[in-house]
Formats: sequence, structure tokens, C-alpha cells
Amino acid sequence: MLVAVFVGAIAQRIAGLGFALLISPFLVMLLGAHGGVLMVNVCGLVSSVLIMFRVWRDVDWDMYRWLAVPAVLGSVPASFAAVYLPSAPLAVTVGAVVLAALSASLLLQRTSVMVTGNSSKALAGFASGVTNAVAGVGGPAVSVYALLSRWPQRPFAATLQPFFVTIAVVTLTTKLALDPGRMPPFSVFAWVLIAAMIVTGIYTGEKLQRFIPDAHVRFGVIVIAFLGAATALVKGLADL
Repeated sequence: MLVAVFVGAIAQRIAGLGFALLISPFLVMLLGAHGGVLMVNVCGLVSSVLIMFRVWRDVDWDMYRWLAVPAVLGSVPASFAAVYLPSAPLAVTVGAVVLAALSASLLLQRTSVMVTGNSSKALAGFASGVTNAVAGVGGPAVSVYALLSRWPQRPFAATLQPFFVTIAVVTLTTKLALDPGRMPPFSVFAWVLIAAMIVTGIYTGEKLQRFIPDAHVRFGVIVIAFLGAATALVKGLADL
């Protein structure tokens, strides 16, 4: 789990997203569907807070508002559903959502279609809030929007950090209010190790960022996430 958190933090710092895509399927396998998704939300919140202050000047706050408000509206009811869904169907949902989102992202990378207007921003934000609450994965929906709207990488990666912080806070607050026992029962030492892996991963990603092209990073994230999502999907189906 610590290795997954470390690699996810590296990807998050370099590409702006990828943390949840990388670690969500693996944590679901290690901690179960409910505990795994909750841990993804916790780790994603910490990593995004740390990165946010490093990229503050590049954040597009107008874009953030159009994404964040619909995301909150989607996160609350989806969090209610996620708390009461059985574990095996939730594991299948995590794997299927990640696989579908990654496939859509790959197919859309070479498309000539371009979206404009605020309604597409709101739709992307709402979808991101729902998938983050249910599967711990909020990045794919806004990634698809970024591809179709030709949103430049630098402000895209920066704006996602306060956006991820917002939806993680809403999702965690809702889930823990409904069922405080969902939080994995780690020792204090384990939580310190997890936090250390996030910080170390962000620092490592910052050093590597200047040497690795964005395209290579995104390709690596996609490959690892595909493998993890497929494994989680198969495990969930077997449990069913």
C-alpha cells in the first residue's frame, strides 16, 4: 500500500492527476471496497492540499467554480449511495468506472471534436463528483473535458488541486457522518508512514518533472491504472 501511495503521489505532482487512478484499484483489493475508496479520498485530499500551494499562481479560479459547484451537488447523494452499497458490487463499480474512463480518454486524445461553454464544465464537474464518491476516482471526467476543450496542461494540473480538495472534503464529511466506522483502523505509526510516502512522492515528482515529458507520464499512469482496474474488476466479479 505504501508503494502504491508513493507512486501515486509522484504521478499526481507530475501530471496533475493520476493519484486515484493508480491507487484506487489496489487499495480496494487490499482494504476492501469501502475502506479502499475511503483511503483514496483521504490520501487524495492530503496530496492535493500539499500540491495546491505549490501551483497556486496557475489556478484558474473561474474554471474551478464551474467545476466545483456541480461536483459538490453530485458528491453528496453519491456518497450516501456508496456507504450503503454492498462491497462486491462496489469493487466491480470501481474497476468498471476506471476502465471506462481510461478507454474514453484514449479514444478522445486524437479526436477533432472541441467543446465550449459553461454547461460542459458543469457536466464534467458533476460526473467527477459522482465518480469520486462512488469509486474514489474524480480525475477521468475532468480529463475528458480537458482533452475536448483543449485546456492547456499547466492551468489544468493546477486547477485540479483545489477542485480535488473540495470534492474530497465533501465526500469524506458525508461518508464519515453516516458511518464513522468506515475509516481503516490503522495505527498512528501507519498513518505517519502514509503521510511520509505522500510527501516523499510529491518531492520526487517535483524533481522528476523537469526530465519526463507529460505524454510519457500520462501513458505510464494509464498502463498501470488499466492493470489495477482490471484486477479489481475481476476480484469483484469473483466475490459476486
